[in-house]
Amino acid sequence: MATVDRSLVANLPLFAGFGTEELDEILREARSLRFAKNHNVFEQGEDAHSFFVLLHGHVRASKTTPMGEQVVVRYVTPGETFGVAMAIGLQRYPATATAVDDSVALAWPSAAWPRLVSRFPALATNTLQAVGSRLQETHTRVVEMSTQQVEQRVAHALLRLARQSGHKVEHGIEIDFPISRQDIAQMTGTTLHTVSRILSGWESRGLVESGRQRIVLREPHKLFMLAEENPGESEPPVRP
Repeated sequence: MATVDRSLVANLPLFAGFGTEELDEILREARSLRFAKNHNVFEQGEDAHSFFVLLHGHVRASKTTPMGEQVVVRYVTPGETFGVAMAIGLQRYPATATAVDDSVALAWPSAAWPRLVSRFPALATNTLQAVGSRLQETHTRVVEMSTQQVEQRVAHALLRLARQSGHKVEHGIEIDFPISRQDIAQMTGTTLHTVSRILSGWESRGLVESGRQRIVLREPHKLFMLAEENPGESEPPVRP
């Protein structure tokens, strides 16, 4: 098995505080994997055989409800760990991970996790911090779903994606991976029709540009104001 270059991961949060020899030892059991766009890295309910660190590309984590509905849980960006089911006491993956563009990840066998964290306790600490951050994000989204109008939820979702994985373009900030209106609907607990209606309205106001799996935030500040406004302060909201 080819040795993974430690420079690829030395500055990632998961490996914070490790020296070169420690990194080399951790990486000795890793392998580099490529995933084509729309390829599943793993599926919900599958035995948790590996855990991963994303090096390149983007991965969508989604869950299927007992009624067959799809819910987008989050997007994984380069440098993040995912699939760490064993770290939270699970034997099976709780969601499906799908590459939304051509992606590269490092993978370790899950069987190596207990041995690695015993040898390197900071690995568990760093993972716990990442999981805690995601839990806080989930709590924020639950509050949004429970208390906000759908327009606010969509605005928050786009702003969150732009902060996580946006880059400046001539006319604003573009979300740096393919994302569809259906994906946004599944993130915000509404319908494709409602998201399409909201984005079309925002486009006519010059707030966003959207095309096939492409969204540019032309006026992020105005979207922020829309996301944070109190009910009754502006025009009637769009209902989901």
